[in-house]
Parts: sequence; C-alpha cells; structure tokens
Amino acid sequence: MTFRAPVPRDVRWRPEEGEGLEHLSLRPGPDAVMARGVVVGARGGPPYGVHYAIACDAAWQVVSLDLWTTDGRLLRLRSDEQGSWTDGDGHPLPAFEGCLDIDLAGSPFTNTLPIRRLALAPEDGPVELKVLFVPFDDFEPVLDLQRYRCIEPSRLYRFEAVDGTFAADLPVDEDGLVVDYPGLFRRVDPGR
Repeated sequence: MTFRAPVPRDVRWRPEEGEGLEHLSLRPGPDAVMARGVVVGARGGPPYGVHYAIACDAAWQVVSLDLWTTDGRLLRLRSDEQGSWTDGDGHPLPAFEGCLDIDLAGSPFTNTLPIRRLALAPEDGPVELKVLFVPFDDFEPVLDLQRYRCIEPSRLYRFEAVDGTFAADLPVDEDGLVVDYPGLFRRVDPGR
C-alpha cells in the first residue's frame, strides 16, 4: 500500500497533557506541497503562539520554512534540497549541512515530511537522518539526529531520537499524517 496523492486538508492535533492546539492547512499543487499551520501551547517551557509555512517540492523535500511567533520573532530558512541551508537573507548555515528535513518541537505534522519523502518499506530497516530541529522555547534551530523505520507500509512508523532519549510508534493516515502521537498528541476533528 502506498500513500494517496496529497489532497487539500485541514487537520488538528491537541496535546495529551495541558492546553494547546495545532491547526494545519495542507495544500498540494502540481509541483509542490504547501503546509501552513498555527500552534498554540506550552509544551516544554513557556507558552507560545507560532505560525508556520513549510513549502515542499512534489517529493516532500523541504524548500523553505517561515516561522513567526505571536511575540514578534521571525525565522526564515531556505534549502537547496541537497542538504544546504541559508537564512532569510541568503547567508549560509553550515551547522545544518546534510539536513534534508525539519522538525518543529510542538508539531506532529513535521514527522510527515520524512515519512512521505523516504517512502520506507519494512525491509529498508531503520534510516538515520540529520534534521534541522526548531525548539519552541527559544526558536533557535539546532541539529538533531533522528531515526525512522517502517513497521507497516503507509500505516505505522517508528520514530526515535538517535541518542535513545525518545521513541514512539506513529500511526498515520492515507496521507502520511500522524493520527496519534503516543503520550504527546492526539488528532481531533477540525469540525468539532
């Protein structure tokens, strides 16, 4: 089974503990996928309100990330899709050389990016990734090493921190969007 071609969707997740909400609007085009979202919460630190826009090519390779907070901070990053990054002014960011994916601390959506891009099968085994991670306490990107493995194609994936500090089995829907993030997030119907 493979993922279906992306369709326009609106999806929401709530944290399992505390208050918060993420609302994602996913809008595919013929050569690109655009994800726009809002995340409100306080997971792992002070309260935050974050807007994001993530542009990907048709193969779910991240091209750009724009992130702005309700208190006025802005982060703009661009990728050449080969693992080189620049800031919004075009200055190289060599600390993130080799990173093909991004991970936003308070967002289950960003797990979809490597799941869709890699299209793993169980026989592929685990794949280690260098990821550009944006924590929501200070919004300063850092390099993170992560591992993904397909347990059941187009249905269930294991996500792990390479340092062994975290692991979760992530069930996904027909679009590769996380349905349940055990212990952290649960999907809710946007119509409710």
